[in-house]
Amino acid sequence: MAVAVEIPKLGNTVEECLIGKWLKVEGQRVSAGEPVVEIETDKTSFEVEAPVDGTLLARFFEKGTLVPVFTKLFVVGNPGEDVDVFRPRGEAAPAVPVTAGGEAPRAEERPAAGAVSEAPAAGSSGSMSPRARRYAEEHHFYPAAVAGSGPGGRVLEADLRAAYHRSGRASDAASQRMQKGAVAPAEGSGIGGMVMAADLGEAASRISGVREKIARRLRESLATTAQYTLNTSADARGLLALRARVKAASAGPDININDLVTWCTVQALQEAPHLNVLFVDGAIRQGRGVHIGFACDTPRGLLVPVVHDAQALSAAALASRMKELSSQAVAGTISADDLSGGTFTVSNLGGLGIESFTPVLNPPQVAILGVNAIQLKAVRKDGMVGFIDSIGFSLTLDHQVIDGAPGARFLQILREKIESVERICTI
Repeated sequence: MAVAVEIPKLGNTVEECLIGKWLKVEGQRVSAGEPVVEIETDKTSFEVEAPVDGTLLARFFEKGTLVPVFTKLFVVGNPGEDVDVFRPRGEAAPAVPVTAGGEAPRAEERPAAGAVSEAPAAGSSGSMSPRARRYAEEHHFYPAAVAGSGPGGRVLEADLRAAYHRSGRASDAASQRMQKGAVAPAEGSGIGGMVMAADLGEAASRISGVREKIARRLRESLATTAQYTLNTSADARGLLALRARVKAASAGPDININDLVTWCTVQALQEAPHLNVLFVDGAIRQGRGVHIGFACDTPRGLLVPVVHDAQALSAAALASRMKELSSQAVAGTISADDLSGGTFTVSNLGGLGIESFTPVLNPPQVAILGVNAIQLKAVRKDGMVGFIDSIGFSLTLDHQVIDGAPGARFLQILREKIESVERICTI
């Protein structure tokens, strides 16, 4: 019996996924548990597996398509079974038939790409893929109709690109370079505005789907919050001394400065719970625990793993959990649940020598702590001037929820925790 497979709900904040790469073709035999397609969220990627043994009867979406969660993605079953009952609404293109022998038709036997009786309007956003819409906007190209080769006749970027070249708006030499990614202006220097080869810029490098979503979330953060940043510093001699003792103990836990700062932040948030909140639809929601997020640099871009209920962990346990999540984030195997639910975020650029920066909020959180480099600072005590190791902090807050004075008091609490870490931290 045919079985349809949906895109799973990958965490509370994930509403849609990008089809990254199909690992199997229609008509191919698959085994239960075998990966069929790789999908991406704005944070990580996952493989969706076949639930049963059988033949891949239909794939409903093309690579590069954004698909809502809980949407049917592909069907596994026996050759000849009907898959139309599983087809998502709007995806009415007939599935490639599979013969009784389990073979997909040869390419020459399949319907020609774009062979649809009625081409959807290229200017209709509902009939175009996101990449096709972007191509149309970049080239100011909105033909009345284009035959789409995607599911349900959907217009793909390749369809628009081919139509653009056929339209006579570009010379043959320019068309060849554009097919390789060269960027064309809206109007060329040729007769009637024809784009000539000399008009083309260098081939554009597309950002990844993950990078695009990171950019969108950061724009939304700045557009929907009233962000401001407070800067302070704390005596770091206790941090350095404790770190040195831990490092010298051969059997001790692996704890670095960032781990200790994050642990002190968790302790401070328990005394200043007004920063450990979410601001959702005009309402403030108090966090039931300290779910601490921490910025993590990965090959796929910035990710923010979350240690849930960090207030219940010792410094050693917190450090161990952070390293575990960091490794998974870098490898691309971290679960969506471990990337969601944070109530406060720590971003440490001090290890890269940054002396001060402005962290950007991760809504619906209302606060994020930037950790800066440890450096020598002149201090006056008993009429004398001396130098101490000092660590800097940059706290960005949402002024819609947190005023300057409460934010400053939190930094005072954090400074006290940092400067007394040798006494309060039992590892």
